[in-house]
Amino acid sequence: MDAVRVALLREVLTGTEWLGATRRFAGVLRGSVVAHGGGLLLVGTPEYEPWHLAAHLADEAAWSGTPELAPTLVRHAAHPSDPAHLAVGPGRISAARRGETLLVVAPREPAGPLLERVHDARRAGVTVLSLSGGAGELSGMAHESLTVPRGAELDLDTVQHLVSAAAGEHPVPGPPRGRRRFRDRLARLAESLTAPPPAPW
Repeated sequence: MDAVRVALLREVLTGTEWLGATRRFAGVLRGSVVAHGGGLLLVGTPEYEPWHLAAHLADEAAWSGTPELAPTLVRHAAHPSDPAHLAVGPGRISAARRGETLLVVAPREPAGPLLERVHDARRAGVTVLSLSGGAGELSGMAHESLTVPRGAELDLDTVQHLVSAAAGEHPVPGPPRGRRRFRDRLARLAESLTAPPPAPW
C-alpha cells in the first residue's frame, strides 16, 4: 500500500478509533527503537509470517531517516542456507536482551513455544509489543498491544499498513514540558515586572 492509498484510507477512517489507536501504537514502537538505537525484532507465527510489515518498516526506515525502524524478521522455518536476512530463527528471540524491542504479529493466539520465548524475552528486559487478532495471553504479556478482533472494520493486514506508515512519521513537537515550561513562564514574568510602564496617551 503506497502513501496515497494510506492517505485515502486515513480519510475514510476519520472519526473512528483506528487512526488514534494505530498512531499511538506506532508512537510506542518508534519511541522504543529510537530510544535504544535500534534492535527491532519482528516475528509472526509458524502459520503467518509478517513479510509485508517487515518490508514496509524497512521502507519507512529509509524514507524517514530512522534506520532503527528497520526490523530483523525472525522466521520459524529459517534455514542456515537461506539468505542472511531470511536465516534468523526463533533462537534470536531467546538471545534478545534489554534495549531490544520484540514486535509479535499473530492473527490468532500463538502456540505455547512462541509464548514461552516471548515471556522469557520480556523477563530479560526486552520491550514486547503485540499486533494480534484477539485479546489473550500474548496481549497480556505485551507492554503495548493493539488488538484487531474478527468482525472489526479493518483486518490485521490493513492495520499493519497504518502502523508502519505512522511509525515513519516524525512526531510533531509539542509544547515544552517540565522545567523548561516553568523557566519560560518565569522568564515572561520577569520581563513583565521589569518592563518600563506603558507610555501615557
